[in-house]
Amino acid sequence: QVQVVESGGGLVQPGGSLRLSCEASGSIFSVNHMGWYRQAPGKQRESVAVIRSGGRTNYADSVRGRFTISRDNAKNTVTLQMVGLKPEDTAVYYCNAGIISAAPYDVHDYWGQGTQVTVSS
Repeated sequence: QVQVVESGGGLVQPGGSLRLSCEASGSIFSVNHMGWYRQAPGKQRESVAVIRSGGRTNYADSVRGRFTISRDNAKNTVTLQMVGLKPEDTAVYYCNAGIISAAPYDVHDYWGQGTQVTVSS
């Protein structure tokens, strides 16, 4: 069984910073991509940042230059450092991981439960 658990989030003023962390655990053979998505009220879930196992990253245009994604392959963790936060960054943030589980080596996308980020004065 595989679990993906986020931590971090909360309330911050515009211009402030937050750090989100996510850990994948359980019967894992390997982890491919890891990333962060977000969903604001009334909007569709969107990709924020993704990092491949080799370190290649992709960012949404709206966060490029303000958010930084990183991962620790040995610990199966991914972190999203957010600076210069804006009210429009307010959303529930979800961690996503493409995981190959231990035998029988199934490949699945796993999601965390989500963590609220609110940017408001």
